[in-house]
Amino acid sequence: MSRTEQPDKSGSPDTRRFPRYPLDVRLAVHVFRAGAVSYFWGRSTEIGADGIGATLTGDLNPGEVVSMQFPLPLAAYPFKLRAAVRHRDGLHYGFEFLTLTEDQHKILERVCQMLASGASPNSAPD
Repeated sequence: MSRTEQPDKSGSPDTRRFPRYPLDVRLAVHVFRAGAVSYFWGRSTEIGADGIGATLTGDLNPGEVVSMQFPLPLAAYPFKLRAAVRHRDGLHYGFEFLTLTEDQHKILERVCQMLASGASPNSAPD
């Protein structure tokens, strides 16, 4: 979906509630399985108000809930949150953010506005 394209309401499985914007930052993902924690890292590909796309080093399954951490432009500290794996294509995953705080919502909204305006996100630490 392009930056300016609005999601359509046709019920297509590819419709999104919020537009996505390109973003390339390193992220860490942790998932609890069978009494142990598995750790993965990767790079984001896109972000929106409700989720993030990323390519990771390990295997996750749709429906799993993970903890993730990544830097965001305009944020003083790394973004830490829980997310659900919504889809997988090889090692590329789509995550939906879960239980965002009001402050996290505000930061994501500001970051998405900045990315929509075409401003460079390179101010984020990597």
